[in-house]
Amino acid sequence: PRNPAVIADNVGDNVGDIAGMGADLFESYVSAIVATFTVAIAAGIAFDSHLALLPFVIAGTGIICSIIGTFFVRVGEQLKMEALLMALRRGIWVSSILVAGTSFLVIHLMDVENVLEGVSGMDVWLSIIAGLVAGVLIGLSIEYYTSYSYQPTKSIAEAAQTGTGTLIIRGFATGMLSTAAPVVFVVIAVLVAYEFAGLYGVAITAVGMLSTLGITLATDAYGPVADNAGGIAEQAHLPAEVREKTDALDAMGNTTAATGKGFAIGSAALTALGLTAAFGGRMEVLGHPLTMSLLDPKVVSGILIGALLVFLFSALTMNAVGRAAMLVVNEVRRQWHEIKGIMTGEAKPDYARCVDITTKAALKEMILPGLLAIVVPVAVGMIPFLGPDALGGLLIGALGCGFLLAVTMANAGGAWDNAKKYIESGHLGGKGSQQHKAAVIGDTVGDPFKDTSGPSLNILIKLMATVSLLFAPIFAAMM
Repeated sequence: PRNPAVIADNVGDNVGDIAGMGADLFESYVSAIVATFTVAIAAGIAFDSHLALLPFVIAGTGIICSIIGTFFVRVGEQLKMEALLMALRRGIWVSSILVAGTSFLVIHLMDVENVLEGVSGMDVWLSIIAGLVAGVLIGLSIEYYTSYSYQPTKSIAEAAQTGTGTLIIRGFATGMLSTAAPVVFVVIAVLVAYEFAGLYGVAITAVGMLSTLGITLATDAYGPVADNAGGIAEQAHLPAEVREKTDALDAMGNTTAATGKGFAIGSAALTALGLTAAFGGRMEVLGHPLTMSLLDPKVVSGILIGALLVFLFSALTMNAVGRAAMLVVNEVRRQWHEIKGIMTGEAKPDYARCVDITTKAALKEMILPGLLAIVVPVAVGMIPFLGPDALGGLLIGALGCGFLLAVTMANAGGAWDNAKKYIESGHLGGKGSQQHKAAVIGDTVGDPFKDTSGPSLNILIKLMATVSLLFAPIFAAMM
Protein backbone atom coordinates (compact mmCIF):
# COMPACT_ATOMS: atom_id res chain seq x y z
CA PRO A 1 0.00 0.00 0.00
CA ARG A 2 3.01 2.34 0.22
CA ASN A 3 3.25 2.16 -3.57
CA PRO A 4 0.36 4.07 -5.20
CA ALA A 5 0.96 2.18 -8.47
CA VAL A 6 -0.06 -1.06 -6.71
CA ILE A 7 -3.48 0.42 -5.97
CA ALA A 8 -3.76 1.62 -9.57
CA ASP A 9 -2.98 -1.96 -10.61
CA ASN A 10 -5.84 -3.26 -8.44
CA VAL A 11 -8.19 -0.72 -10.03
CA GLY A 12 -6.86 -1.59 -13.49
CA ASP A 13 -7.63 -5.28 -13.06
CA ASN A 14 -11.30 -4.44 -12.66
CA VAL A 15 -11.32 -1.89 -15.46
CA GLY A 16 -9.53 -4.11 -17.96
CA ASP A 17 -10.49 -7.68 -17.18
CA ILE A 18 -14.06 -7.06 -16.04
CA ALA A 19 -15.43 -3.86 -17.59
CA GLY A 20 -13.21 -3.97 -20.69
CA MET A 21 -13.63 -7.66 -21.47
CA GLY A 22 -17.34 -7.35 -20.67
CA ALA A 23 -17.67 -4.56 -23.23
CA ASP A 24 -15.67 -6.57 -25.79
CA LEU A 25 -17.79 -9.70 -25.39
CA PHE A 26 -21.02 -7.70 -25.30
CA GLU A 27 -20.03 -6.17 -28.62
CA SER A 28 -19.45 -9.66 -30.03
CA TYR A 29 -22.81 -10.74 -28.63
CA VAL A 30 -24.70 -7.90 -30.29
CA SER A 31 -22.67 -7.99 -33.51
CA ALA A 32 -23.28 -11.74 -33.93
CA ILE A 33 -27.03 -11.17 -33.62
CA VAL A 34 -26.92 -8.23 -36.05
CA ALA A 35 -24.83 -10.22 -38.55
CA THR A 36 -27.24 -13.17 -38.50
CA PHE A 37 -30.25 -10.88 -38.79
CA THR A 38 -28.68 -8.99 -41.69
CA VAL A 39 -27.71 -12.16 -43.57
CA ALA A 40 -31.31 -13.38 -43.16
CA ILE A 41 -32.68 -10.11 -44.58
CA ALA A 42 -30.09 -10.06 -47.39
CA ALA A 43 -31.22 -13.57 -48.37
CA GLY A 44 -34.63 -12.11 -49.13
CA ILE A 45 -36.39 -13.24 -45.96
CA ALA A 46 -39.12 -10.99 -44.58
CA PHE A 47 -38.44 -9.00 -41.41
CA ASP A 48 -40.82 -11.14 -39.37
CA SER A 49 -39.19 -14.36 -40.53
CA HIS A 50 -38.34 -16.94 -37.89
CA LEU A 51 -34.79 -17.14 -39.19
CA ALA A 52 -34.35 -13.40 -38.64
CA LEU A 53 -35.75 -13.63 -35.10
CA LEU A 54 -33.95 -16.86 -34.16
CA PRO A 55 -30.61 -15.31 -33.03
CA PHE A 56 -32.46 -13.06 -30.56
CA VAL A 57 -34.31 -16.02 -29.04
CA ILE A 58 -31.18 -18.22 -28.87
CA ALA A 59 -29.27 -15.40 -27.13
CA GLY A 60 -32.11 -14.93 -24.64
CA THR A 61 -32.37 -18.61 -23.74
CA GLY A 62 -28.57 -18.73 -23.46
CA ILE A 63 -28.70 -16.17 -20.64
CA ILE A 64 -31.06 -18.40 -18.65
CA CYS A 65 -28.90 -21.48 -19.32
CA SER A 66 -25.80 -19.60 -18.13
CA ILE A 67 -27.52 -18.60 -14.90
CA ILE A 68 -28.45 -22.23 -14.26
CA GLY A 69 -24.86 -23.29 -15.02
CA THR A 70 -23.47 -21.07 -12.26
CA PHE A 71 -25.18 -23.24 -9.63
CA PHE A 72 -23.03 -26.18 -10.69
CA VAL A 73 -19.77 -24.39 -9.85
CA ARG A 74 -18.83 -25.97 -6.52
CA VAL A 75 -15.50 -26.83 -4.92
CA GLY A 76 -14.60 -27.99 -1.42
CA GLU A 77 -11.45 -27.20 0.52
CA GLN A 78 -9.17 -28.59 -2.20
CA LEU A 79 -6.49 -26.20 -3.41
CA LYS A 80 -5.28 -28.30 -6.33
CA MET A 81 -5.44 -26.51 -9.68
CA GLU A 82 -7.16 -29.50 -11.34
CA ALA A 83 -10.03 -29.49 -8.81
CA LEU A 84 -10.50 -25.73 -9.09
CA LEU A 85 -10.50 -25.79 -12.89
CA MET A 86 -12.95 -28.70 -12.96
CA ALA A 87 -15.41 -26.72 -10.83
CA LEU A 88 -15.52 -23.92 -13.40
CA ARG A 89 -15.52 -26.33 -16.33
CA ARG A 90 -18.57 -28.04 -14.88
CA GLY A 91 -20.56 -24.82 -14.97
CA ILE A 92 -19.59 -24.11 -18.60
CA TRP A 93 -20.34 -27.68 -19.71
CA VAL A 94 -23.75 -27.71 -18.02
CA SER A 95 -24.63 -24.37 -19.63
CA SER A 96 -23.49 -25.62 -23.04
CA ILE A 97 -25.58 -28.81 -22.77
CA LEU A 98 -28.61 -26.76 -21.73
CA VAL A 99 -28.13 -24.39 -24.67
CA ALA A 100 -27.89 -27.33 -27.06
CA GLY A 101 -31.18 -28.71 -25.74
CA THR A 102 -33.07 -25.43 -25.54
CA SER A 103 -31.92 -24.28 -29.00
CA PHE A 104 -33.26 -27.53 -30.49
CA LEU A 105 -36.55 -26.93 -28.71
CA VAL A 106 -36.69 -23.29 -29.85
CA ILE A 107 -36.06 -24.22 -33.49
CA HIS A 108 -38.80 -26.86 -33.27
CA LEU A 109 -41.31 -24.50 -31.64
CA MET A 110 -40.56 -21.67 -34.08
CA ASP A 111 -40.97 -24.12 -36.97
CA VAL A 112 -37.78 -23.05 -38.71
CA GLU A 113 -38.16 -25.27 -41.77
CA ASN A 114 -37.30 -24.63 -45.41
CA VAL A 115 -37.37 -20.85 -45.08
CA LEU A 116 -34.08 -20.85 -46.96
CA GLU A 117 -33.96 -23.18 -49.94
CA GLY A 118 -32.55 -26.56 -48.94
CA VAL A 119 -32.01 -25.53 -45.30
CA SER A 120 -33.93 -27.32 -42.56
CA GLY A 121 -34.32 -26.58 -38.88
CA MET A 122 -31.88 -29.39 -38.10
CA ASP A 123 -29.28 -27.76 -40.38
CA VAL A 124 -29.58 -24.51 -38.44
CA TRP A 125 -29.37 -26.37 -35.11
CA LEU A 126 -26.19 -28.17 -36.18
CA SER A 127 -24.66 -24.80 -37.11
CA ILE A 128 -25.40 -23.52 -33.61
CA ILE A 129 -23.89 -26.66 -32.08
CA ALA A 130 -20.76 -26.20 -34.22
CA GLY A 131 -20.17 -22.80 -32.64
CA LEU A 132 -20.99 -24.05 -29.17
CA VAL A 133 -18.54 -26.96 -29.38
CA ALA A 134 -15.84 -24.77 -30.95
CA GLY A 135 -16.11 -22.34 -28.01
CA VAL A 136 -15.68 -25.10 -25.43
CA LEU A 137 -12.73 -26.64 -27.29
CA ILE A 138 -10.99 -23.29 -27.73
CA GLY A 139 -11.28 -22.75 -23.96
CA LEU A 140 -9.73 -26.16 -23.24
CA SER A 141 -6.86 -25.60 -25.68
CA ILE A 142 -6.00 -22.24 -24.15
CA GLU A 143 -6.20 -23.73 -20.67
CA TYR A 144 -3.56 -26.24 -21.77
CA TYR A 145 -1.17 -23.54 -22.96
CA THR A 146 -1.61 -21.14 -20.02
CA SER A 147 -2.11 -23.28 -16.90
CA TYR A 148 0.99 -24.32 -14.99
CA SER A 149 -0.59 -27.74 -14.55
CA TYR A 150 0.62 -28.48 -18.08
CA GLN A 151 4.02 -28.63 -19.74
CA PRO A 152 3.98 -25.47 -21.94
CA THR A 153 3.87 -23.05 -18.98
CA LYS A 154 6.22 -25.22 -16.91
CA SER A 155 8.75 -25.12 -19.75
CA ILE A 156 8.60 -21.30 -19.74
CA ALA A 157 9.33 -21.30 -16.01
CA GLU A 158 12.24 -23.70 -16.56
CA ALA A 159 13.63 -21.35 -19.22
CA ALA A 160 13.97 -18.72 -16.45
CA GLN A 161 16.91 -20.74 -15.12
CA THR A 162 19.05 -19.41 -17.97
CA GLY A 163 17.82 -15.83 -17.83
CA THR A 164 15.16 -13.41 -18.98
CA GLY A 165 16.00 -13.71 -22.67
CA THR A 166 15.33 -17.42 -22.90
CA LEU A 167 12.13 -17.01 -20.86
CA ILE A 168 10.84 -14.33 -23.28
CA ILE A 169 11.74 -16.47 -26.29
CA ARG A 170 10.03 -19.57 -24.89
CA GLY A 171 6.92 -17.64 -23.88
CA PHE A 172 6.49 -15.96 -27.26
CA ALA A 173 7.04 -19.26 -29.08
CA THR A 174 4.42 -20.89 -26.85
CA GLY A 175 1.96 -18.15 -27.72
CA MET A 176 2.57 -18.72 -31.42
CA LEU A 177 2.18 -22.50 -31.08
CA SER A 178 -1.10 -22.01 -29.22
CA THR A 179 -2.75 -20.49 -32.30
CA ALA A 180 -3.05 -23.86 -34.06
CA ALA A 181 -5.92 -25.36 -32.06
CA PRO A 182 -8.23 -22.27 -32.00
CA VAL A 183 -7.77 -21.74 -35.74
CA VAL A 184 -8.52 -25.41 -36.50
CA PHE A 185 -11.65 -25.33 -34.32
CA VAL A 186 -12.94 -22.12 -35.91
CA VAL A 187 -12.22 -23.39 -39.43
CA ILE A 188 -14.07 -26.66 -38.75
CA ALA A 189 -17.02 -24.78 -37.23
CA VAL A 190 -17.23 -22.45 -40.24
CA LEU A 191 -17.01 -25.27 -42.79
CA VAL A 192 -19.61 -27.36 -40.96
CA ALA A 193 -21.97 -24.39 -40.60
CA TYR A 194 -21.59 -23.36 -44.25
CA GLU A 195 -22.17 -26.93 -45.43
CA PHE A 196 -25.43 -27.13 -43.48
CA ALA A 197 -26.89 -23.62 -43.74
CA GLY A 198 -24.72 -21.45 -45.98
CA LEU A 199 -23.79 -17.92 -44.91
CA TYR A 200 -26.68 -17.89 -42.46
CA GLY A 201 -25.15 -20.92 -40.77
CA VAL A 202 -21.76 -19.17 -40.53
CA ALA A 203 -23.38 -16.13 -38.89
CA ILE A 204 -25.48 -18.10 -36.40
CA THR A 205 -22.44 -20.20 -35.45
CA ALA A 206 -21.11 -17.10 -33.69
CA VAL A 207 -24.44 -16.78 -31.85
CA GLY A 208 -24.08 -20.41 -30.77
CA MET A 209 -20.56 -19.82 -29.46
CA LEU A 210 -21.66 -16.71 -27.57
CA SER A 211 -24.87 -18.22 -26.18
CA THR A 212 -23.04 -19.25 -22.98
CA LEU A 213 -21.53 -15.78 -22.63
CA GLY A 214 -23.06 -15.27 -19.18
CA ILE A 215 -20.98 -17.96 -17.47
CA THR A 216 -17.95 -17.63 -19.75
CA LEU A 217 -17.64 -13.95 -18.88
CA ALA A 218 -18.10 -14.83 -15.20
CA THR A 219 -15.13 -17.22 -15.32
CA ASP A 220 -13.08 -14.50 -17.02
CA ALA A 221 -14.04 -11.93 -14.36
CA TYR A 222 -13.12 -14.47 -11.68
CA GLY A 223 -9.45 -13.89 -12.54
CA PRO A 224 -9.12 -10.24 -11.43
CA VAL A 225 -11.41 -10.86 -8.44
CA ALA A 226 -9.05 -13.59 -7.17
CA ASP A 227 -6.01 -11.44 -8.02
CA ASN A 228 -7.30 -8.50 -6.01
CA ALA A 229 -8.27 -10.78 -3.12
CA GLY A 230 -4.67 -11.97 -2.99
CA GLY A 231 -3.41 -8.39 -3.08
CA ILE A 232 -5.69 -7.41 -0.19
CA ALA A 233 -4.57 -10.45 1.83
CA GLU A 234 -0.91 -9.53 1.34
CA GLN A 235 -1.34 -5.83 2.08
CA ALA A 236 -3.39 -6.59 5.19
CA HIS A 237 -0.73 -9.04 6.44
CA LEU A 238 -3.31 -11.82 6.84
CA PRO A 239 -2.15 -15.26 8.04
CA ALA A 240 -0.05 -17.42 5.70
CA GLU A 241 -2.85 -19.96 5.19
CA VAL A 242 -5.10 -17.20 3.80
CA ARG A 243 -2.43 -16.13 1.33
CA GLU A 244 -1.87 -19.78 0.37
CA LYS A 245 -5.53 -20.09 -0.61
CA THR A 246 -5.64 -16.79 -2.47
CA ASP A 247 -2.44 -17.72 -4.35
CA ALA A 248 -4.06 -20.95 -5.56
CA LEU A 249 -7.19 -19.08 -6.61
CA ASP A 250 -5.10 -16.34 -8.24
CA ALA A 251 -3.10 -18.86 -10.28
CA MET A 252 -6.32 -20.40 -11.52
CA GLY A 253 -7.66 -16.91 -12.16
CA ASN A 254 -4.80 -16.27 -14.59
CA THR A 255 -5.83 -19.39 -16.49
CA THR A 256 -9.55 -18.56 -16.51
CA ALA A 257 -8.76 -15.00 -17.62
CA ALA A 258 -6.69 -16.39 -20.50
CA THR A 259 -9.48 -18.84 -21.34
CA GLY A 260 -11.99 -15.98 -21.34
CA LYS A 261 -9.76 -13.95 -23.65
CA GLY A 262 -9.38 -16.95 -25.97
CA PHE A 263 -13.14 -17.35 -26.07
CA ALA A 264 -13.47 -13.62 -26.78
CA ILE A 265 -10.97 -13.84 -29.64
CA GLY A 266 -12.59 -16.93 -31.16
CA SER A 267 -16.05 -15.41 -30.95
CA ALA A 268 -14.72 -12.13 -32.39
CA ALA A 269 -13.30 -14.02 -35.38
CA LEU A 270 -16.62 -15.77 -36.03
CA THR A 271 -18.55 -12.53 -35.49
CA ALA A 272 -16.29 -10.60 -37.87
CA LEU A 273 -16.68 -13.36 -40.44
CA GLY A 274 -20.46 -13.16 -40.04
CA LEU A 275 -20.38 -9.37 -40.41
CA THR A 276 -18.17 -9.68 -43.50
CA ALA A 277 -20.68 -12.13 -44.98
CA ALA A 278 -23.45 -9.66 -44.11
CA PHE A 279 -21.49 -6.89 -45.86
CA GLY A 280 -21.20 -9.04 -48.99
CA GLY A 281 -24.89 -9.87 -48.82
CA ARG A 282 -25.80 -6.22 -48.33
CA MET A 283 -23.77 -5.17 -51.38
CA GLU A 284 -25.52 -7.86 -53.42
CA VAL A 285 -28.95 -6.61 -52.35
CA LEU A 286 -27.86 -3.09 -53.36
CA GLY A 287 -27.05 -4.40 -56.85
CA HIS A 288 -23.23 -4.46 -56.55
CA PRO A 289 -22.16 -8.00 -55.60
CA LEU A 290 -18.53 -8.41 -54.53
CA THR A 291 -16.35 -10.45 -56.90
CA MET A 292 -13.54 -10.97 -54.37
CA SER A 293 -11.30 -12.70 -56.91
CA LEU A 294 -7.70 -13.30 -55.83
CA LEU A 295 -6.72 -12.43 -59.39
CA ASP A 296 -7.99 -8.90 -58.76
CA PRO A 297 -5.12 -6.67 -57.55
CA LYS A 298 -7.65 -4.57 -55.63
CA VAL A 299 -8.59 -7.54 -53.45
CA VAL A 300 -4.97 -8.53 -52.85
CA SER A 301 -4.11 -4.92 -51.99
CA GLY A 302 -7.02 -4.86 -49.54
CA ILE A 303 -5.79 -8.04 -47.85
CA LEU A 304 -2.34 -6.50 -47.33
CA ILE A 305 -3.82 -3.24 -46.01
CA GLY A 306 -5.97 -5.22 -43.55
CA ALA A 307 -2.96 -7.16 -42.26
CA LEU A 308 -0.96 -3.93 -41.98
CA LEU A 309 -3.71 -2.31 -39.92
CA VAL A 310 -3.47 -5.12 -37.36
CA PHE A 311 0.23 -4.45 -36.81
CA LEU A 312 -0.16 -0.67 -36.74
CA PHE A 313 -3.00 -0.99 -34.23
CA SER A 314 -0.98 -3.36 -32.01
CA ALA A 315 2.06 -1.06 -32.13
CA LEU A 316 -0.04 1.94 -31.11
CA THR A 317 -1.63 0.13 -28.16
CA MET A 318 1.68 -1.36 -26.96
CA ASN A 319 3.38 2.05 -27.11
CA ALA A 320 0.42 3.56 -25.26
CA VAL A 321 0.99 1.16 -22.35
CA GLY A 322 4.70 1.94 -22.30
CA ARG A 323 4.20 5.70 -22.22
CA ALA A 324 1.51 5.52 -19.53
CA ALA A 325 3.68 3.21 -17.43
CA MET A 326 6.56 5.68 -17.59
CA LEU A 327 4.27 8.46 -16.36
CA VAL A 328 3.15 6.33 -13.42
CA VAL A 329 6.72 5.29 -12.50
CA ASN A 330 7.87 8.91 -12.50
CA GLU A 331 4.84 9.91 -10.40
CA VAL A 332 5.59 7.19 -7.82
CA ARG A 333 9.21 8.31 -7.61
CA ARG A 334 8.07 11.91 -7.15
CA GLN A 335 5.73 10.96 -4.31
CA TRP A 336 8.37 8.93 -2.52
CA HIS A 337 10.76 11.85 -2.80
CA GLU A 338 8.37 14.69 -1.90
CA ILE A 339 5.88 13.10 0.55
CA LYS A 340 7.89 12.33 3.65
CA GLY A 341 6.85 9.34 5.73
CA ILE A 342 5.42 7.10 2.99
CA MET A 343 8.03 4.38 3.42
CA THR A 344 7.69 4.41 7.21
CA GLY A 345 3.91 4.25 7.10
CA GLU A 346 3.48 7.71 8.67
CA ALA A 347 1.95 9.23 5.50
CA LYS A 348 -0.31 7.95 2.73
CA PRO A 349 0.58 8.20 -0.95
CA ASP A 350 -1.67 10.04 -3.41
CA TYR A 351 -3.41 6.99 -4.87
CA ALA A 352 -5.91 8.99 -6.91
CA ARG A 353 -3.11 10.69 -8.86
CA CYS A 354 -1.85 7.38 -10.33
CA VAL A 355 -5.37 6.26 -11.19
CA ASP A 356 -6.01 9.63 -12.84
CA ILE A 357 -2.80 9.40 -14.91
CA THR A 358 -3.66 5.95 -16.26
CA THR A 359 -7.29 6.88 -16.97
CA LYS A 360 -6.40 10.01 -18.94
CA ALA A 361 -3.60 8.23 -20.78
CA ALA A 362 -5.92 5.38 -21.78
CA LEU A 363 -8.55 7.76 -23.15
CA LYS A 364 -6.04 9.92 -25.00
CA GLU A 365 -4.00 7.05 -26.43
CA MET A 366 -7.04 5.28 -27.90
CA ILE A 367 -8.06 8.21 -30.12
CA LEU A 368 -5.68 7.34 -32.99
CA PRO A 369 -6.29 3.55 -32.95
CA GLY A 370 -10.03 4.20 -32.81
CA LEU A 371 -9.85 6.55 -35.78
CA LEU A 372 -7.85 3.98 -37.74
CA ALA A 373 -10.57 1.38 -37.26
CA ILE A 374 -13.26 3.75 -38.54
CA VAL A 375 -11.57 5.97 -41.13
CA VAL A 376 -9.50 3.39 -43.07
CA PRO A 377 -12.40 1.06 -44.06
CA VAL A 378 -14.51 4.03 -45.18
CA ALA A 379 -11.60 5.51 -47.13
CA VAL A 380 -10.78 2.21 -48.86
CA GLY A 381 -14.44 1.69 -49.77
CA MET A 382 -14.77 5.18 -51.26
CA ILE A 383 -11.46 5.49 -53.12
CA PRO A 384 -12.24 4.87 -56.83
CA PHE A 385 -9.21 2.63 -57.59
CA LEU A 386 -9.93 0.46 -54.53
CA GLY A 387 -13.65 0.31 -53.66
CA PRO A 388 -15.85 -2.35 -52.00
CA ASP A 389 -13.90 -5.32 -53.42
CA ALA A 390 -10.70 -4.01 -51.86
CA LEU A 391 -12.62 -3.36 -48.65
CA GLY A 392 -13.80 -6.98 -48.64
CA GLY A 393 -10.15 -8.04 -48.96
CA LEU A 394 -9.22 -5.65 -46.13
CA LEU A 395 -11.76 -7.28 -43.81
CA ILE A 396 -10.50 -10.78 -44.63
CA GLY A 397 -6.84 -9.75 -44.22
CA ALA A 398 -7.51 -8.07 -40.88
CA LEU A 399 -9.54 -11.05 -39.70
CA GLY A 400 -6.88 -13.65 -40.53
CA CYS A 401 -3.93 -11.65 -39.23
CA GLY A 402 -5.78 -10.19 -36.23
CA PHE A 403 -7.12 -13.56 -35.07
CA LEU A 404 -3.67 -15.17 -35.04
CA LEU A 405 -1.88 -12.22 -33.45
CA ALA A 406 -4.55 -11.80 -30.78
CA VAL A 407 -4.34 -15.47 -29.76
CA THR A 408 -0.53 -15.29 -29.70
CA MET A 409 -0.48 -12.22 -27.49
CA ALA A 410 -3.20 -13.36 -25.11
CA ASN A 411 -1.75 -16.82 -24.57
CA ALA A 412 1.88 -15.70 -24.34
CA GLY A 413 0.89 -13.13 -21.72
CA GLY A 414 -1.15 -15.64 -19.71
CA ALA A 415 1.63 -18.23 -19.87
CA TRP A 416 4.28 -15.72 -18.72
CA ASP A 417 2.05 -14.72 -15.82
CA ASN A 418 1.47 -18.30 -14.70
CA ALA A 419 5.13 -19.20 -15.16
CA LYS A 420 5.81 -16.53 -12.54
CA LYS A 421 3.07 -17.99 -10.31
CA TYR A 422 4.59 -21.48 -10.73
CA ILE A 423 7.94 -20.22 -9.45
CA GLU A 424 6.26 -18.30 -6.62
CA SER A 425 4.55 -21.51 -5.50
CA GLY A 426 7.97 -22.85 -4.46
CA HIS A 427 9.38 -24.31 -7.66
CA LEU A 428 12.74 -23.49 -9.29
CA GLY A 429 13.99 -21.36 -6.41
CA GLY A 430 10.74 -19.67 -5.37
CA LYS A 431 10.15 -15.99 -4.61
CA GLY A 432 13.18 -13.72 -4.58
CA SER A 433 15.36 -16.05 -6.67
CA GLN A 434 17.01 -15.04 -9.95
CA GLN A 435 14.51 -17.25 -11.75
CA HIS A 436 11.67 -15.35 -10.12
CA LYS A 437 13.15 -12.01 -11.14
CA ALA A 438 13.35 -13.20 -14.77
CA ALA A 439 9.72 -14.39 -14.59
CA VAL A 440 8.59 -11.02 -13.21
CA ILE A 441 10.07 -9.31 -16.27
CA GLY A 442 8.32 -11.83 -18.52
CA ASP A 443 5.05 -11.08 -16.75
CA THR A 444 5.64 -7.34 -17.22
CA VAL A 445 6.10 -7.85 -20.97
CA GLY A 446 3.05 -10.13 -21.04
CA ASP A 447 0.66 -7.67 -19.40
CA PRO A 448 0.26 -5.36 -22.43
CA PHE A 449 0.20 -8.47 -24.62
CA LYS A 450 -2.75 -10.12 -22.86
CA ASP A 451 -4.52 -7.11 -21.35
CA THR A 452 -4.18 -4.46 -24.06
CA SER A 453 -3.15 -5.33 -27.60
CA GLY A 454 -4.58 -8.86 -27.75
CA PRO A 455 -8.13 -8.00 -26.61
CA SER A 456 -8.05 -4.71 -28.57
CA LEU A 457 -7.63 -6.63 -31.82
CA ASN A 458 -11.05 -8.18 -31.20
CA ILE A 459 -12.53 -4.69 -31.30
CA LEU A 460 -10.57 -3.77 -34.43
CA ILE A 461 -11.77 -6.63 -36.62
CA LYS A 462 -15.39 -6.34 -35.46
CA LEU A 463 -15.55 -2.55 -35.66
CA MET A 464 -14.14 -2.41 -39.19
CA ALA A 465 -16.67 -5.01 -40.35
CA THR A 466 -19.52 -3.15 -38.64
CA VAL A 467 -18.48 0.19 -40.18
CA SER A 468 -18.26 -1.45 -43.62
CA LEU A 469 -21.76 -2.88 -43.24
CA LEU A 470 -23.10 0.48 -42.11
CA PHE A 471 -21.58 2.39 -45.06
CA ALA A 472 -22.49 -0.23 -47.70
CA PRO A 473 -25.28 1.94 -49.25
CA ILE A 474 -22.83 4.84 -49.69
CA PHE A 475 -20.25 2.56 -51.34
CA ALA A 476 -22.93 1.21 -53.68
CA ALA A 477 -24.13 4.74 -54.58
CA MET A 478 -20.59 5.78 -55.56
CA MET A 479 -20.04 2.83 -57.91
